[in-house]
Amino acid sequence: QVQLVESGGGLVQPGGSLRLSCAASGSIFSIGAMGWYRQAPGKQLELVANISSGGSTNYADSVKGRFTISRDNTKNTTYLQMNSLKPEDSAVYYCNADCSIPTVTGSDALDAWGQGTLVTVSS
Repeated sequence: QVQLVESGGGLVQPGGSLRLSCAASGSIFSIGAMGWYRQAPGKQLELVANISSGGSTNYADSVKGRFTISRDNTKNTTYLQMNSLKPEDSAVYYCNADCSIPTVTGSDALDAWGQGTLVTVSS
């Protein structure tokens, strides 16, 4: 089994910062892309940022210049540094990882998700 455990969410004032972490554990051969998604009440799930195994990054236009995604491949962990937070950034943030896992016949792909961490930006 693969588990993604997120941490770092909470309540922050507008203009403040938070750092989210997501650690993958379990039977994993390798991890490809890792990413962060978010879902605000009444809205669809949206991609915030992702990062390839080689470090290439991609951001939603709404967070460019304010959020930074990174990863530590030795720890199977990805981070999301969020600066200059706005009320519209409030959402449940989910971690995602494209994993290769062992099976009885060799390996298989697994799209793993975390349980989500709540970020609330409010004064």
